[in-house]
Amino acid sequence: MMGLMASEETRTADTRTADTRTAMSSTSTSSTGCGAAAASTPETPPGAGRTRAWATRLVVLGIVLSALNLRPAITSLGALLEEVRDGLGMSGSVAGLLTSVPPLCFAVFGVTAPRLARRFGPAAVVCAGMVAITAGLLIRPYVGGTAGFLAATALALMGIAVSNVLMPVIVKRWFPDRVGSMTGLYSMALALGTSLAAAVTVPLTDAMGGDWQSGLAVWAGLAAAAVLPWLPLVRDRGAAPGQQRPEQARPEQARPERAGTAGAAAEEQSVPLRITRSRTAWALAVFFGLQATAAYITMGWMAQIFRDAGVAAGTAGLLLAVTMVMGVPLAFVIPRVATRLPHQGPIVLVLGVCGLAGYAGLYLAPAGGAWAWAVLLGISNCAFPLALTMVGMRARSGAGVAQLSAFAQSTGYLISIPGPLLVGVLYQQSGGWGLPIALMAGLMVPQMLVGFLAGRNRTVEDEAAAH
Repeated sequence: MMGLMASEETRTADTRTADTRTAMSSTSTSSTGCGAAAASTPETPPGAGRTRAWATRLVVLGIVLSALNLRPAITSLGALLEEVRDGLGMSGSVAGLLTSVPPLCFAVFGVTAPRLARRFGPAAVVCAGMVAITAGLLIRPYVGGTAGFLAATALALMGIAVSNVLMPVIVKRWFPDRVGSMTGLYSMALALGTSLAAAVTVPLTDAMGGDWQSGLAVWAGLAAAAVLPWLPLVRDRGAAPGQQRPEQARPEQARPERAGTAGAAAEEQSVPLRITRSRTAWALAVFFGLQATAAYITMGWMAQIFRDAGVAAGTAGLLLAVTMVMGVPLAFVIPRVATRLPHQGPIVLVLGVCGLAGYAGLYLAPAGGAWAWAVLLGISNCAFPLALTMVGMRARSGAGVAQLSAFAQSTGYLISIPGPLLVGVLYQQSGGWGLPIALMAGLMVPQMLVGFLAGRNRTVEDEAAAH
């Protein structure tokens, strides 16, 4: 797939170069009446298309490897939460706090991503994010004590936060005509990394003598591999997120009939977007927050729900993996379907109904129908790639996507912070899973409502300008 995307990108670059030469040649000839003027047309440097093709391959590889690392820090911990609690002496409430750390870090650090990307370039920021993930995962099992464990986890989550926000920006910048397919590829890799960590963390831990510290630290190796594709691109700041890259801008400059449109787009991007005036931005932020609440409760607590119902630890980890792996095919399909629909609300409703059915099953027969409930909740968790796709669709420009992505994700993750913590408190106080599951089901209803509103065919630029 990477080779196909790179080949398509090479053909696109060659076509744009040819168009640029033709347009500039015809302009020079008409203004001077002399065919010799066309001979002075600047030539594209030899090998430029080949260089761009390799850069595109690196970007695709970087996106895939980065996406693989955006959840193992969380799901590997969920699979070993009981062992970590015993090893560090955590109470249920503190464990609930631990499951709330991811959305807190995503909200606090994610909002800084666009500013960092403008200063250093998005590739450099994502590269630094992968380094932070590597360091955090390597350090946290061995620092000793709950406070050190939380601090090292926060370091890894900081890297995940900035990468979360910048992935839609990188997709919009490098693949503006393939937002759906590239978002699907990214979401599929993210789901694969999530499910892989959930499935193999317990077996890996057992193979290493039952040491939960080694079972968590092993995922630092995957994060280290994700650093490599971004290293050659660190100095390639190109345009700021949301602005045209030079090879995209030249054809516009060479065509007088489109110069006005290009100038208007550039002027639009230079005007700060008052994102908080957009109802769609708020609906998307709340939708993002509620689906994140469901996702982090699932990743942090679902394995424990099954274990408390009498399911073996290894099987509980596999059930969590099934929930996560459902996102591998669906995360590629749903964004492609969503980009073909004028309104994404119906998809939101289907995913919500699956979630309600899964929660009902967890309440009534958690062990008896465990595999069915894992599948249904896995389908419901595909609200995440849908939300990412809507971020790319609800803004016209790359600058709008950058602002909307930062706003929706930061606000959304703030909204999601109390959910996992509240589940831990309810579980400890009630001594069972009835109340926590009722909370999860109750939150699914407003998620469906705001998701339906966020799916309407409109842009945040138009709504912000109308107020």
